[in-house]
Amino acid sequence: MSPSPRTALLAVLAAAATLTAPCLTAHAAGTDPWVRAWGENAQGQLGNGSVIPQQTPAAVTGVTRDDVRELSGGGGGAAAAANGFAVALLKDGTVKSWGNNATGQLGNGTLVAQSFPATVAGLSGVSEVSAGLNHALAVKGGRVLAWGSNASKQLGTGQDTTNPYKVPIAVQSLDKVKDVGAGCDFSVALRQDGTVWTWGKGDNGRLGTGNNTTRETPQKVPDLVDVESVAVGCDHVLALTADGVVKAWGKGAEGQLGNDSTTDSNKPVDVAYLDAVARIFATSASGFAVLDDGSLAGWGKNTDRQLGDGTNANRTTPVVLDSLQGVQSIAGGADFTVAALDDGSVIGWGANAAAQLGDGTTTNPPGTTVALPPGSGITHVATTMTGKSAFAY
Repeated sequence: MSPSPRTALLAVLAAAATLTAPCLTAHAAGTDPWVRAWGENAQGQLGNGSVIPQQTPAAVTGVTRDDVRELSGGGGGAAAAANGFAVALLKDGTVKSWGNNATGQLGNGTLVAQSFPATVAGLSGVSEVSAGLNHALAVKGGRVLAWGSNASKQLGTGQDTTNPYKVPIAVQSLDKVKDVGAGCDFSVALRQDGTVWTWGKGDNGRLGTGNNTTRETPQKVPDLVDVESVAVGCDHVLALTADGVVKAWGKGAEGQLGNDSTTDSNKPVDVAYLDAVARIFATSASGFAVLDDGSLAGWGKNTDRQLGDGTNANRTTPVVLDSLQGVQSIAGGADFTVAALDDGSVIGWGANAAAQLGDGTTTNPPGTTVALPPGSGITHVATTMTGKSAFAY
């Protein structure tokens, strides 16, 4: 059967992008200024103007590392359900977005996907962003803005509609917010007073409010104070308190709550055996903590070796990962993890069938593998929420 004109055109465009998209291997000199991305790309979520996958880090079109304050990947999934996208907060307070847009998650007033970054019109003065499964959040002047899918009331507008919002809209009744996290169909906000507020889908207790009720406006997580940072996975949340305790709530089936259980919790529980925690990170269904001494601990889903402990067994309590030192940033999708180290390198571990580790192969490594070498200038990594695409900046 002959290809349709549209199919033929897409093939030509993809071939052209293959020739023109700048790629960087693990042997690159590290002088390239661009944000880099690799892995799945069927929705243009790598932002290089193409819809073909990348086995090695390719430059995100027109977005330099020096310009980016924060980048967050959203979506994921497979086949027809795939919806990978990304949002980037620039240091001038504006936001760019790219990738899938089926639920308006690019915030550009349309439902049309785009394979290159474009500025979200009318959005300025932003201090934080976060991309979830099919929606995005931003903080502006202490208030939260949201856009994308509202099927589970994850936009927090208080309006009785599940229609997607194609441009940013204000979340109801929240101010003095310093950070946000978007998960799979729910949202989290950390206020300056150390309290945590949640809204959206309540399944698995992911709102932490003591029940599994879906909420269309923000609710305070009870009995949780002095929180310094939050990290949001697909359907679980981690919170680091001022005294170094890590709390967790939501889905626990893969051990992602770290409390020696595989039971969901609709209120915060202590992650076990952790002391002197400096930073926390949540991947799709796992958790990581960088300790004050620079060591790294991980827990949760590990069926594809995404914890990096040398096994494929889920961990219900944290295990110290002695082989991983100098970690500055960690992110992970459905079955893999990537990390930026203090020497400027990017390494990864776990599954690699979609080239999500960026090492130029589609072979699952026995341990860690290198996507970018030391001296590359990278300090942060991000991935799509449940997919197989990664970013370094």
